[in-house]
Amino acid sequence: MNPPSPSATHGLKAVFLDRDGTLNVERNYLSDPELLELFPGVGPALRRLHEAGFTLFIVTNQSGIGRGYYTEADMHRVNQRLADRLAPDGVRFCHVYFAPEAPEQPSRGRKPSPQFLLEARDVYGVDLARSYMVGDKLADLECGWNAGVRASLLVRTGYGAETAARAPAKVTRAWIVDDLPAAAEAILRDSRSL
Repeated sequence: MNPPSPSATHGLKAVFLDRDGTLNVERNYLSDPELLELFPGVGPALRRLHEAGFTLFIVTNQSGIGRGYYTEADMHRVNQRLADRLAPDGVRFCHVYFAPEAPEQPSRGRKPSPQFLLEARDVYGVDLARSYMVGDKLADLECGWNAGVRASLLVRTGYGAETAARAPAKVTRAWIVDDLPAAAEAILRDSRSL
């Protein structure tokens, strides 16, 4: 895919989304597209964000590749299944960023690194100060904060409820919501002031 020219995308507002535990049910190293299960309301919520002018990105750590549990091709098949499931709602992701490294392996993009959000800024002209990060783990929140997004949102799906309970002091800066539809509602409400 050819990125749009920076002049055409100057000031894009975006929502960066974790995948597993945020968009779809956490399956502990999901590698089979047939096991992909979207959380209720994900398609319509993403459609609302898109219609409000947000560009959508996925930013996902896929350490199962680095650990040898599945291949990069397996991950791409799951991502394609996700795209197919969301297509009827008119949802399209501008780019899927993934970090295939295991936690102990060097990685420039593995969350909480802000690298992929900074790349989206540089390649697609995303205005990070008008953008949001949504995920179910502390690393997702920190990724957004490290990149300078307007807000990082913690969904209580996936590992989110556990994250909020285990590290309450660390998530105080986050907006904590029940699920992706609630995250979309919070983003849309806040973005009216931008």
